[in-house]
Amino acid sequence: MSESIDDERERIRERKKRELQERLENGGSLDAADAAEASDAPDEPIAITGQSHLDEVVAEHDLVLVDCYADWCGPCQMMEPTIEALAAETDAAVAKVDVDAHQRIAQQLGARGVPTVVLYADGQPVERAVGAQDRGTLQSLIEQHA
Repeated sequence: MSESIDDERERIRERKKRELQERLENGGSLDAADAAEASDAPDEPIAITGQSHLDEVVAEHDLVLVDCYADWCGPCQMMEPTIEALAAETDAAVAKVDVDAHQRIAQQLGARGVPTVVLYADGQPVERAVGAQDRGTLQSLIEQHA
């Protein structure tokens, strides 16, 4: 199964590369506005609906911050405005996994406590943080891998 996921990620990366190449060949540029458009990171957190959805989001975006949360979790509720701001203001796509609804996904992500955030860069998990994190810490992690 992981081979098909890797194949899909590679196919998406190749498609993105072709699209950017075509844009440059047709007189386009990659200034800040174009770069933001090229990243295609959504401005709002993506609610993950299942494992295949998470795999698709990770494959589709170069940088993905996955927030494992629970509605009953106080620190998760405190982090909610930060998570939303990071989605709106960074190049990372932000995905949210409800650990109660998706226990298996949370387990595979290594979320033994909530909140847990996992940062993916180029389809691979590169950072993990457990417990409430401040905006500066999360933004710094994202910028290190951007």
